[in-house]
Amino acid sequence: MKPKIKDLPKFDRPREKLVKYGVSKLSNSELLAILLRTGKNGKNAVELATEILQKFNSKNITDTTIDEIIKIKGLGTAKACEIIACFELGKRLLKEKKSNLYIVPDEVYKELKHIINNKKEHMYVFYLNSRNQEIEKELISVGSLNATTAHPREVFEGAIKHSASQIIIAHNHPSGDFTPSSEDITLTERFVKAGEILGIALTDHVIVSSKGYFSFRQSGLI
Repeated sequence: MKPKIKDLPKFDRPREKLVKYGVSKLSNSELLAILLRTGKNGKNAVELATEILQKFNSKNITDTTIDEIIKIKGLGTAKACEIIACFELGKRLLKEKKSNLYIVPDEVYKELKHIINNKKEHMYVFYLNSRNQEIEKELISVGSLNATTAHPREVFEGAIKHSASQIIIAHNHPSGDFTPSSEDITLTERFVKAGEILGIALTDHVIVSSKGYFSFRQSGLI
């Protein structure tokens, strides 16, 4: 008789693996097994999940109907509904997600127009993939009237977390003068060096203001 999930060693149980190692370490069968919770007809949840994934290939599984899913032995109406609902939710969320593309600094400027009149300096990091598509954008620092502080550790921890291959940093100048200060130049040099060590390129540093913007890359400073 095949072992139940609870009879497997803890390091082989899907839920325990997810908690300890993260969702990316689980196979598709293990992820689906977490939804199923239990197996049927002598099969544990992972084996039942594997059977479902083998029956419906990756191209059409998200379009599977409740009638098709329920034909698999061991699946009742409740579990079939959970699977269909999960796939539908994933499809809807993916449709809503748009990947911004950042090729020129003007695109960064447009994205950060909401901070150009802020009274304090705000620094953002754009985490990008190798195609210049946005993975995530984060506010990492809020400074004073004429200065912002950010440590490379804070920036590149996020880059590693989001598996970014490159980053853009950007901040506002409340004064309206978008000319980089000596502190801006020093900070940029630190980020460039840190990125070289980690293999994550700083592709630009953009300063935005009510009067325009300054790009370190366009000015040949990166």
